[in-house]
Amino acid sequence: MRTVIFDLDGTLADTSGDLLAAANSCFRQMGLGDVLNRPEDAAVALRGGRAMLTHGLKREQHFDAVIVDEYYPVLLDAYRESIALHTVLYPGAMAAVEALKYAGYGVGICTNKPEALAELLLTKLNVRGAFASLIGADTLPVRKPNPEPLREAARRAGGDPARTILIGDSDTDRNTAAAAGVPSVLVTFGPSGEDMAALNPEGLLDDFADLPDMVAQLIG
Repeated sequence: MRTVIFDLDGTLADTSGDLLAAANSCFRQMGLGDVLNRPEDAAVALRGGRAMLTHGLKREQHFDAVIVDEYYPVLLDAYRESIALHTVLYPGAMAAVEALKYAGYGVGICTNKPEALAELLLTKLNVRGAFASLIGADTLPVRKPNPEPLREAARRAGGDPARTILIGDSDTDRNTAAAAGVPSVLVTFGPSGEDMAALNPEGLLDDFADLPDMVAQLIG
């Protein structure tokens, strides 16, 4: 079976609001106030908790790697408590997923979000059942851009890892697909959308309505 594997944050859903809120809860505990904001810091939010803590501490000229390590689990706890307060699926995302499934593709997710948090978020968004597989940052001993999580997501979706495509929003996704020897499509509607063309993916996606035809052209 051919499979279409999606990244989660910044690809299927805009999770930046809840991620930034979790980081700011940490900064408030440090006595720094709300350091990060939307839309300015949406792109760094999608790079994960450590990236947000590092970015905010450097902005306040307060960076210390020990502080990042100390507050990372605090951030995860705060995020878990309010994981779907501001998060929204991008327009047309789930319609595209259903169209791909109807066309006979296996569909799964490969994310660098911890697996339990990805499970929780997708469940709260009422879309977990739409995906045949979910590989998170800690599901395997390695994470993206290592190609094995992508391959495993394809396998668990019932597919052949050599006949898959990765839909993402970052150089990490581009590099993961390249390492696996399969095509990638990068979305242009996320916070870093204007930077995607420079990564030379096999496809650039402006609207989820175009995805089924694009996938058919790239992997048949």
